[in-house]
Amino acid sequence: MASEKDYYQILGISKNATDAEIKSAYRKLALEYHPDKNKSKEAGEKFKEVTKAYEVLSNSSKRQNYDQFGHSAFEQGGMGSAGGGGGGQAGGQYGPFSYQYSTSGNAGGFDFGGGVDPFDIFEQFFGGGSPFGNRTRRPAYSIRISFDEAVKGVAKEVKIDGKSKKIKIPAGVDSGSRIRFDEYDVVVDVASSSKFARQGYDIVTEKEISFPQAALGDELKIETVDGEVKIRIPAGTQPETLIRLAGKGVPHVRSGQRGNHYVKIKVTVPGRLSREQKSLLEELKKTS
Repeated sequence: MASEKDYYQILGISKNATDAEIKSAYRKLALEYHPDKNKSKEAGEKFKEVTKAYEVLSNSSKRQNYDQFGHSAFEQGGMGSAGGGGGGQAGGQYGPFSYQYSTSGNAGGFDFGGGVDPFDIFEQFFGGGSPFGNRTRRPAYSIRISFDEAVKGVAKEVKIDGKSKKIKIPAGVDSGSRIRFDEYDVVVDVASSSKFARQGYDIVTEKEISFPQAALGDELKIETVDGEVKIRIPAGTQPETLIRLAGKGVPHVRSGQRGNHYVKIKVTVPGRLSREQKSLLEELKKTS
C-alpha cells in the first residue's frame, strides 16, 4: 500500500523514537482528534489514522516488521502478518461519552489503541475518573451525613481498619458522591431534609400564601440554606409561580459557583369563611 502515510510521520516522531515518545505522541493526538471532543469532519478519520499507527509502533514485533517490510507487512498473507492472539476488549457508556478499549490488535471503530494506558487517556480527556476502574480495586466505605452537612461541607471522624481518621467532605456533595481518601474510596449517603428539596445544585421549597396576598402582593420571609431572606410577592401572583433566588442554592463541588433557590407559590383557599369574609368576597365577585 504505497499510498498509505508513513506511521512515524502520522505520529510526528522519528524512526528512532523511544516507547515513551511514541506513547506521548499518540496520547497528544488522541486527545486532539477524538470525535467526542473534536467535531470537525476530518477528526474521525484522523483519529483512526493515529490509532492505527500507534497500534503498530507500540508493539515491538509489529514495529520490527513494519520497519523491514512497510505497510505490506500487514496485508493479507504479508510477510509480517500474524494471527491475533488472546486479546480482549471492553466498552460501554460513561455519561454522554462512549468508550471502547482493546488489549491487543484493532477492536474496530474507535479505541484507545493496544498497549496505551486507557486509564491515563480517559482521565486526561474527560477530566474525571476512568470508567474502567482502577487496576486494583480500592476498598470502599459508606458514610451518612445530614442534608446541611452535604450543602456546607463537613469534617468527619471515622474509624477505618480500627484507626481513627478525619475525612473532609467538600460542600455540595450528594448521595452517591465518591471521595478518594488515602487508599480508600468513601461513598456519601445524604439524609433527606424536611425543609428543602434538592434538584442537582438547586433548592426548591413551597410557600403558601393567601388569596389576598397573591392578589395584592406582600413581603415574606423565606428560609434558605443560608438562613432567612425577605422576598417580595408581586401583586397578581398566580398559583405555581416560581420565584428565583439567584445563588442561594447548593455550592458546586469543583467551582465557586452556586445553584439557585426556587420558591413555588401555593395559593390557599380557606375551607371556612366568617360572615364578614363572605360579604367581602361577594362584593369582590360583583365587581369582577
